[in-house]
Amino acid sequence: MKRFGITVGDPCGIGPEITLKALHASTAYQQQALLFGSRAILEHYNKALGFGFAFNAITTIGDWKEGMINLFDPMPEVKAEDIEIGKVTVLGGELAFQSVLASIEFALRGDISSVVTAPLNKEALHLAGHKFAGHTEIFGAYTHVTSYAMLLWSEKLKAIHVSTHVSLRQACDACTKERVLTVIHLADETLRKAGYARPRIAVAGLNPHAGENGLFGSEEIEHIIPAVEVAKAEGLAVDGPIPPDTVFFKTMNGSYDVVVAMYHDQGHIPLKMLAFDSAVNITVGLDVIRTSVDHGTAFDIAGKLIASEKSLLEAISIGMKL
Repeated sequence: MKRFGITVGDPCGIGPEITLKALHASTAYQQQALLFGSRAILEHYNKALGFGFAFNAITTIGDWKEGMINLFDPMPEVKAEDIEIGKVTVLGGELAFQSVLASIEFALRGDISSVVTAPLNKEALHLAGHKFAGHTEIFGAYTHVTSYAMLLWSEKLKAIHVSTHVSLRQACDACTKERVLTVIHLADETLRKAGYARPRIAVAGLNPHAGENGLFGSEEIEHIIPAVEVAKAEGLAVDGPIPPDTVFFKTMNGSYDVVVAMYHDQGHIPLKMLAFDSAVNITVGLDVIRTSVDHGTAFDIAGKLIASEKSLLEAISIGMKL
């Protein structure tokens, strides 16, 4: 049986709710999933949703029990009343962080085949003393790799990013030949694993009109074009730089399979416009397969039992394929 992990994210947000809803939608996932998070808050939502799941807390994979929802609780001393639903808290940040660390340890040992992450809150994470920009950076640090990237995946559109959680000024500096070429390679490798025989890769420009031959910036001439030329010489099906205002339209209409976006918002805005509830966030290039929902903790609706599990189900499905 192929087991996978789900980190339930910040317990003050919608993570615990959508995790249980996703399991309720699939008896197969109930048998395969190992949850990482507070048992107390999961029991709270289990009762509120009327699901009647029976939980089995484990410390090692050898404690696994069939017919139950298996979970690893990194802070078993926490009670449900300690968790302030809908609020940014130190406890929420700490629980989310410790859950992610535990999932990485289980995955690196081979106990689980992949990790699916429900959302954490970056402010809470920092309040707890963990100065990471998000899941991507935590996984990068604790799996000890240097070449990884964020790939947003939907049926309509896919985009992988040269940079993510940095300022626009820093994003321009991060647009180097070496980094662009690395991300092109990661895009090709990931789509091949997902069944694409020869992925068609579109590389976006950084500047308006992809620089207009140097009139609006030199990054295309100095970095992006040389990276694309190397990738082409290696035999990859890659074009670019393509003006950012047309590359996503061309890809969505079938000319390409994935876009290499130069910075966070360049890739995120079109994906969220097209597939806000169903897009999946994948960290590629790690020793661990990690997929995630592409939405936040939604504190404003936490505890109201109205959150959608659709993106989490998509993340589980994609993680099982990679």
